[in-house]
Amino acid sequence: MITRMPVHLNALRAFEASARHQSFSAAAAELHVTPAAVGQLVRTLEDWLGLTLFHRGAGGRARLTLTDAAERALVDIRAGFDSLSIGLAKLQESSVNGMLTVTVSPAFAAKWLLPRIDRFQSAWPDTDVRLETSLKAVDFVAQRIDIGVRYGSGHWPGLQAEKLLDEEVYPVCSPRRLDEHRRLAQPADLLGEMLIHDLSMDSHASFPTWDVWLAQAGVVGAVRPRGLQINNSAAVLQAAIEGQGIALARSVMARDDLKAGRLLRLFADIQVPSSLAYYIVYRPDSANLPRLHAFRDWLLQEAAGSPA
Repeated sequence: MITRMPVHLNALRAFEASARHQSFSAAAAELHVTPAAVGQLVRTLEDWLGLTLFHRGAGGRARLTLTDAAERALVDIRAGFDSLSIGLAKLQESSVNGMLTVTVSPAFAAKWLLPRIDRFQSAWPDTDVRLETSLKAVDFVAQRIDIGVRYGSGHWPGLQAEKLLDEEVYPVCSPRRLDEHRRLAQPADLLGEMLIHDLSMDSHASFPTWDVWLAQAGVVGAVRPRGLQINNSAAVLQAAIEGQGIALARSVMARDDLKAGRLLRLFADIQVPSSLAYYIVYRPDSANLPRLHAFRDWLLQEAAGSPA
């Protein structure tokens, strides 16, 4: 049997806040009303229940003390407010309006996502994107992440993964550097150059490195090339753009720089695919949230229009 409740919850809110602060004045400050209004709401609740909720001391600022009946009920009333908050949060999640928290690596954000994100915001103006950039995999539950893009083999415990983009690696350099180093006629000529190494994927043994690319290009028995080592793929490309050396670029990261002419691809006939790829990741229980679904579909659409 469901007990009939007051039409408004304001009286219960006033009671809970007064019990927590042991003061009508402090409760009033929290609720942005006057102490008299809080006191009236509590008296209304007492009249409706037919019992006293507080032992009131003398004076307007006297400390409030719960009656035994009120103290027994307070735990369940607070639990009820907590449940209401959870329910409202779920209703908010079910709307395309509001905040969408997205996690990506700093390099992917700089080189792929940020140049395109305005198209999502134009299509979904009521969805605000909050971007969390991190080199490390984050806890989706603890950090309240909705969706992300990760680079790897496609397996992360507790997350649904959908492939977004495949990738290959190849040498790139600035047009100015190529003009100054016209002797780059064959892959072996790279051994005499300043090579820029991407260390961002050192934790993945299967990620192609300069050694792997040179071997695929037929450069055998080579001494390990000297060079600049950087642990951020976007910074690797920027160093190449500034003419500091020849970078082994990741195709997804380098695409826009190649298209704009800031970088040139060397030895395009040699193709070295990566066994790793970019994946859209999210919690399976969040798959049908409208904001997440809209962003996932937009990512897939963008990837279809911009292959690596």
